[in-house]
Amino acid sequence: MTDLTEVKTADLVGEALGWAVGTAEGLDLFMAPPEYGNPWRVFARYQGQAIEHTKRYNPWEDWAVGGPLLANYRVGFGLYSDSFFAVTGLDELPGDADGSTHLVAACRAIVAAKLGDTVQVPKELMP
Repeated sequence: MTDLTEVKTADLVGEALGWAVGTAEGLDLFMAPPEYGNPWRVFARYQGQAIEHTKRYNPWEDWAVGGPLLANYRVGFGLYSDSFFAVTGLDELPGDADGSTHLVAACRAIVAAKLGDTVQVPKELMP
């Protein structure tokens, strides 16, 4: 494992945000090193009884990955003049945050609800 750094949930972006959401979801995460011009990337390892596969974990930009989280956490949205506002709708997991897109705001709200105002992420994922 790499060195971790503490980051405010409100400042999470990109791969670091994906790492934090995956951590909040309890996923088996790993990082793929830079390759072919790509930066460090976050992947999740999924295991069944007979198979194991890995898949890119990018809920802040892929609705197929981030969309189901909206229903799971009953995320509601509001609109500021320059950003979106998201709030989780579960009584036992209150969380809110803003972001440049619906998914970014929702991911930050989920992280805030599950992990708090600050989180630990690998240094390599920070911009």
